[in-house]
Amino acid sequence: MIALYVFLGLLAFLSLIIIKKTVELKNGRQAAAADRAKMKIERLTSFGIVKNLSILPLIDYYAERPDLKTEPGVSYLLKADDTLILMDVGFNAKKEHPSPLLHNMQAMNVSPKDLDMIFISHAHLDHLGGMKNQKEKTFSLSQGPVALSGIPVYAPVPLSASSWNPGPKTHVITEPKVLKPGIASIGVIPRFLFLMGQTLENALAVNVEGKGIVLIIGCGHQTIERVIERTLALFDTPIYAIIGGLHFPVGGGRIMIGPVNIQRLVGSDNPPWKSIRETDVQSAIAAIKKVKPKIVALSPHDSSDWSLDQFRKAFGDAYVDIRVGKEIVI
Repeated sequence: MIALYVFLGLLAFLSLIIIKKTVELKNGRQAAAADRAKMKIERLTSFGIVKNLSILPLIDYYAERPDLKTEPGVSYLLKADDTLILMDVGFNAKKEHPSPLLHNMQAMNVSPKDLDMIFISHAHLDHLGGMKNQKEKTFSLSQGPVALSGIPVYAPVPLSASSWNPGPKTHVITEPKVLKPGIASIGVIPRFLFLMGQTLENALAVNVEGKGIVLIIGCGHQTIERVIERTLALFDTPIYAIIGGLHFPVGGGRIMIGPVNIQRLVGSDNPPWKSIRETDVQSAIAAIKKVKPKIVALSPHDSSDWSLDQFRKAFGDAYVDIRVGKEIVI
């Protein structure tokens, strides 16, 4: 009998939490929609170009070589002509030093001292270096000393470099902004997610000479439909490539607690019983096909193998696997 009362008590407690979060979600969605409606997006007319661009995944869920470490997080090294950009800094769930990111950088002869800027797509633990960083609003390349100079860090919310990698100075950018000739942030697209709350996410756009706009996306919490809409509103140049995370943990996730697919719960602005579905994947594919990119690459860190397979089938020869250590040359 006592066990029954305990069970009923826990059930009632969980029900209250779900009701509370559902009400917050409804209000948050309305607020995010209002914020999106208020944003005035003007074309970036003097954007500039780069002649060469490559994207080297430093952290993701699969690797090209057995000596490279993997995890459900993201970090990409972008080389745009002579500019080196570190986009996001991975997860480091085990709080290691060297972190998986630092290990992979060393294995691929990438020095933190050579970086020209850091771009943080959004302030979630798998892009900031761990849960502690998310709570403290910091970012860490590793849980031990990493020498970085006073390079600029661009983020959608206030963040500080952690005590392990002091030096970089953070600039909060929410509006579309040219960071260097041919390199821009498309600006935040607000979305309120179940459990995670208000999420402001940026994406990078690089204008490659003779090809077009290459979009590099962290998690795609904005939705790819809105990212494409924003990109078309900002630039006259067509979209050449869409690379990165779009958050489709359908039929399996990379972060599980028992049978619960956590990524599926936290990555949607719907309540749990209406979370991310197969139809969302197909809608995203349809939206991407409309702009006819020459390269499409879906990050496996937050998308299931089923979703990856749907993208492979949909885009054929245009599809490129994202794997740590596999450089994508535009």
